[in-house]
Amino acid sequence: MKPSKLLPLTTLLLTIFCQNAYSERETAMTMTLESAAFTHMGDIPKRYSCDGTDVSPPLAWTGVPEGAKTLVLIVDDPDAPDPKAPKMTWVHWVLYNIPTDALGLADDVSPQALPAGTKEGLSNWKKTGYGGPCPPIGRHRYFFKLYALDIALPDLKNPTKAQLEQAMQGHILAQTELIGTYQR
Repeated sequence: MKPSKLLPLTTLLLTIFCQNAYSERETAMTMTLESAAFTHMGDIPKRYSCDGTDVSPPLAWTGVPEGAKTLVLIVDDPDAPDPKAPKMTWVHWVLYNIPTDALGLADDVSPQALPAGTKEGLSNWKKTGYGGPCPPIGRHRYFFKLYALDIALPDLKNPTKAQLEQAMQGHILAQTELIGTYQR
């Protein structure tokens, strides 16, 4: 083939490759997480805190990328104990191996009502399950972080956030977050 004919073919192939790469990147970046109970950076209602009934808020997600095998949800507060002088990140909820065909979690979801196959990890209260905002001082931010993984994780036997993050390393296809705030 003459070089003049090879150049347009190479350009065409490169264009197709770049469009596919952009498309895959765009899919990974379009995963969203939201709640009917509060908006991004909005106030988390008292019902979902230790001052209310301390139940989990409803969550819904979209845009889970193709190739994802499971989802992980971690809820934490990086402002503990005082937002003006944070000393630690307090973990409120850890879920993993959420099936990718799940579209979210219901309001006040019980462990028995979690999507089939979902496993729980430990919060900083050393227990499984949701533990809502309960800040000792100031307005805190609560990060609801959703990750799409390319694998189903083995049973990690109620892992901590750190243990789960270690197991997730190298397997995150996409992630998104929803931040709510709360002050007592």
